[in-house]
Amino acid sequence: MIDAGAVQDLLGRWWFNYDEGHFDTLAKLLTDDVHFMCRTDTGETDYEEFVRCDLRGREPMLEWQIDHRTNSPYPLRHNGTNVHVVERMGEEATFASYIFVTQIVEGSVASLSSGIVTGAVREVAGSLLISELAVVLDTRSSVLFAER
Repeated sequence: MIDAGAVQDLLGRWWFNYDEGHFDTLAKLLTDDVHFMCRTDTGETDYEEFVRCDLRGREPMLEWQIDHRTNSPYPLRHNGTNVHVVERMGEEATFASYIFVTQIVEGSVASLSSGIVTGAVREVAGSLLISELAVVLDTRSSVLFAER
């Protein structure tokens, strides 16, 4: 059975190594058939083309990640919070979490984005790897929950 702590550790390693540009390490955290999707919740931002993708396979995903990270600010910090396992299915598990992304502007921490991250992990040859990662960035204005 996949341990929730191992899922949280894997996602923490993913975001840390992404932020620092350790692309060789990122490759080792993915299954060969990984599915990666990223978009905003409205699909109506000025930067939609920069964040939108739907890719299958380690190589296409890494190519997109490298280009996206290279053209993003540094330092950039992706903070995965409330990571939890949704369902366990033998050697696989699904997860959900929030993400809060910050950058430094004029010496102060500034919010860049937030969103919801969902996905799946799979045990492969004794290692836990990301097999699916879906990022939906928050762009709509907050309203009362009952009005959403």
